Amino acid sequence: MTDIVNEYYGPKAVRRISITAVILIAYAFLMYYLAIAIPASDVWLASSQRQGVDNIQQSFNAIFGQSNMIIVGSLVAFLVSQVVDVSVFHQIKKRTGNKHLWLRATGSTWSPSSVDSYIVLFIAFSRIFSWQQILAFGMMNYFYKFTVAIVLTPLIYLVERQIEKYVGHDTAKAMKLAAMGEQTTEHRRHAPGSASGTLTSIT
Repeated sequence: MTDIVNEYYGPKAVRRISITAVILIAYAFLMYYLAIAIPASDVWLASSQRQGVDNIQQSFNAIFGQSNMIIVGSLVAFLVSQVVDVSVFHQIKKRTGNKHLWLRATGSTWSPSSVDSYIVLFIAFSRIFSWQQILAFGMMNYFYKFTVAIVLTPLIYLVERQIEKYVGHDTAKAMKLAAMGEQTTEHRRHAPGSASGTLTSIT
């Protein structure tokens, strides 16, 4: 979805979505901790005794009250990887134009994948795992994301065709150019302040 948004709306839209996502994720974690901090009623504590859980609040706390460093690492990694993804995608698009969508999509994913994995591992687990373990886990994460990026490439082309079918070829092309900070010749001709636009208005 990041690649599709970047393709048609540009880096600013992706950054806005990324920041919004970070805020929503942080809000969700805040709600979890407030739920943990609120004193539990006796009915809630004994609600799962039939399932063999004597104190459901302890289980709730264990599941939702994960390490603060994991949360911080996840948020930082997500935001950094999104910024890197957007930048790499945009740089590749400047060189390839509207061609080679697969290269932009996979290339922009491969670079942030390593950044994302190692940021989480370093922030959350550097005091727990050895450097060898962090390196091994990061490499496995990278190859997994690398594989998923390749597998999902046909889906990106499918979504692109559906968008073009929905808005029309000319509109889709204009959106892509606008996402790169450019305009079509037709748009420039009728743009306010341009010589051609003024001539068209006069005639």
